[in-house]
Amino acid sequence: MLDRILLSRFRNHRETAVEGTAQFNLLVGENGAGKTNVLEAISLFAPGRGMRRAQLTDMPQQGLDDGGFAISASLVLPGGDPVRLGTGVMAERPGRRIVQINGAEAPAVRLAEWLSIGWLTPAMDRLFVESAGARRRFLDRLVLALRPDHASNASRLENALRERNRLLSDERTPDPHWLDAIEMQIVEAGAAVAAARADLVARLDAALAGLPDSPFARPSLAYQPGGPIGAEALAMALHEGRARDRAAQRTLTGPHRDELAVTMAGKGQPAAECSTGEQKAMLIAITLAHSQLLEGTGVPHEEARPRLLLLDEVAAHLDPVRREALFDRLRAGSAQVWLTGTEIAPFEAIAREAAVWEVSGGTVRRLP
Repeated sequence: MLDRILLSRFRNHRETAVEGTAQFNLLVGENGAGKTNVLEAISLFAPGRGMRRAQLTDMPQQGLDDGGFAISASLVLPGGDPVRLGTGVMAERPGRRIVQINGAEAPAVRLAEWLSIGWLTPAMDRLFVESAGARRRFLDRLVLALRPDHASNASRLENALRERNRLLSDERTPDPHWLDAIEMQIVEAGAAVAAARADLVARLDAALAGLPDSPFARPSLAYQPGGPIGAEALAMALHEGRARDRAAQRTLTGPHRDELAVTMAGKGQPAAECSTGEQKAMLIAITLAHSQLLEGTGVPHEEARPRLLLLDEVAAHLDPVRREALFDRLRAGSAQVWLTGTEIAPFEAIAREAAVWEVSGGTVRRLP
């Protein structure tokens, strides 16, 4: 599990230490106290931009001159020495995120080799009615929990697509040999990304099929590729689509246009057309099924990594039956769980076994 978490000049936390963690960790306080900021800080121990997808320049505490911040934590592993993880921004390099593992600087994608982190936030309640890009990012986080190399493949794909689009939008006719080289990068990374997404969706849908329809609405998942999945077919599609893509000044086929289709199984109704309560329940069901998938034989022992679940205000809009079901399923797993709420009452079922902190004005106090 993660312990000895230190936040320095991050958001509204000047200097905050969170120690003595447990499987369930509960942050309680008024709105704006800084609870979600702690979860966001933890989410930065995963590759990417964290659970808020914020710019680095928005993260340092306001009103300070240097404009930097630092976050660190000890990853406690069974039978081994703790691994010290750190990330942050230095004042002299405000746009560059720094990652350290046991004091040595490393690329952010290496974080996925040490632990997997998933999260649910109130902003995600609209996941099924937002753009396909939001669902792809959600899907990629789920894939990353199974495949640490997915972050590297997705980054390579994004960079290659950006370069191809730049060439296509240039007034001069692009060099076909240079396009060949860029498209080969897209094919290599894109085929790996598409295959990983398709595999995860199939396995996750099978896990969901074994869950009851209540108390959480059970979704059915389908992977809809944005182009050919196989490397050879994708290479041909990119080559043959150059004229069309040049007219559009962007790449119109490929994994960057993938879609995650979600349907409420009991009704056969697209998730986007379901009620907000049903959408929330399906999102929770997907998260729980994914957690169950990681607990099973889907992850070989040598690939298993410590897991964290960050659940921001997840209990606020659940009735007592659904809250109890949520806690029971979380309790049965091995993930370290972090929850936030404005009061402790909704968490009474786990309060005795949880580590509880009161958050107020950017300070954190451990409750007995």
